[in-house]
Amino acid sequence: MSILELKKIHGDAVQMALERVERYRLLNQPHVAESICHDVLGIEPNNQEALVGLILALTDQFEEEANVGIKAALDLVPQLNDSYARDYYTGLIHERQGKARLIRNYPGARFDAYELLTLAMHWYEKAESQRGPENDDAILHWNSCARIIVNSKLEARPPDDDHVGSE
Repeated sequence: MSILELKKIHGDAVQMALERVERYRLLNQPHVAESICHDVLGIEPNNQEALVGLILALTDQFEEEANVGIKAALDLVPQLNDSYARDYYTGLIHERQGKARLIRNYPGARFDAYELLTLAMHWYEKAESQRGPENDDAILHWNSCARIIVNSKLEARPPDDDHVGSE
């Protein structure tokens, strides 16, 4: 079996490729979006739009694939240039992983979801303090997390059962 060498995309095709990332995410094909982001980052390693697209494509997979872990997405965050973006996307990663835990519904999932959602809320508060006057995304997501916790009646893990399920 031979190893296939990946082809490089042309630099002039980056913008169109990034548009495809959004399209494939909307078509619920996060694997294709992820692949395109890797192609863009292969020629422009600091492309912020591709990094954000990759984070979002990875988190799009949290609900359906337990093997797509939070670590892969969190490892990308330090590459974001803006401190607001680092805090906001850290919150988003935790929020999406928390929601995924609720959907997968394994033993302890509700405790894990609570911990992840409250952690997301912490990061959203950090991002909120850095936002521009017309950017309430962190507030909107903080409120969403709060509503999920209340509506799902999530609670903190009892003190004797102190560990987040790993993936």
